[in-house]
Amino acid sequence: MCGIVGLFLKDPALEPELGRLTAAMLATMSDRGPDSAGFAVYGAGERGQTKLTLRGTSASAIEDTVAEIEGAFPGVRVTLHDTHAVIALPDQEVEALIKWLEREAPGTEIVGRGKRMELYKEVGLPTTVAERFDLAAMRGTHAIGHTRMATESAVTTDGAHPYSTGKDQCLVHNGSLSNHNNLRRTLKREGLKFETENDTEVAAGYLTWRMREGLSLGDALKVSLDDLDGFYTFVVGTENGFGVLRDGIACKPAVMAETDQYVAFGSEYRVLAGLPGIETARVWEPEPATVYFWER
Repeated sequence: MCGIVGLFLKDPALEPELGRLTAAMLATMSDRGPDSAGFAVYGAGERGQTKLTLRGTSASAIEDTVAEIEGAFPGVRVTLHDTHAVIALPDQEVEALIKWLEREAPGTEIVGRGKRMELYKEVGLPTTVAERFDLAAMRGTHAIGHTRMATESAVTTDGAHPYSTGKDQCLVHNGSLSNHNNLRRTLKREGLKFETENDTEVAAGYLTWRMREGLSLGDALKVSLDDLDGFYTFVVGTENGFGVLRDGIACKPAVMAETDQYVAFGSEYRVLAGLPGIETARVWEPEPATVYFWER
């Protein structure tokens, strides 16, 4: 089942509304995925700085870890959101912090990394998850989100989307891949690391691998049609871009809308119904095996 939402803003005047609009879209998909939810928001970045989104086992646990990080890495900037923390620090200190976390805080997971991306996910109703992280107050240029119905695995935060395996890159997925185990082994030989057995993390890793080879996101999505076997709809975010791809059968529901102000994606039209100017938007069902991509 599961539900996907995505919003890419063309008009900077809407950026303060990104979180509020995304939260409403995510809530609408609650009945397609009541088990867990997650989202990635692309907000402000700073030259020479990297953001790491960390997830702790509890709100108190991440607070304790953050206090230790601030002692070990003076000058870092921290934003706490419930069980997650966003650590902004100089690029040259990132690898040192990652090694420190492995040594001093092995229960803390890095769920996202990049200049602009912040990534949050937890078990619970999508509305509750959005409220826990105060999604409505976030601003930025684009966001993607996912609501999960766990039909093939346990209800866990590790099973929640989005998945990120590259800088400022993340992916949400509705469907199922049949060759993800073989592909995971191939990608591990290429140096990628995986934290879960979820097929969506493999899809994210595949795109990371292709982009490391020099392909654009759009081209990486195109070649994935030859290598990924199964039925799927992907919505992908990068630092400056937003992409959509359905497999050649396109059995999973999907609808898009575009105006001069934004491009939006939803698993159903009702996700889009509350967006500004939707009554005059171009609304369509994305074609099978066709890459849609926008960038700013």
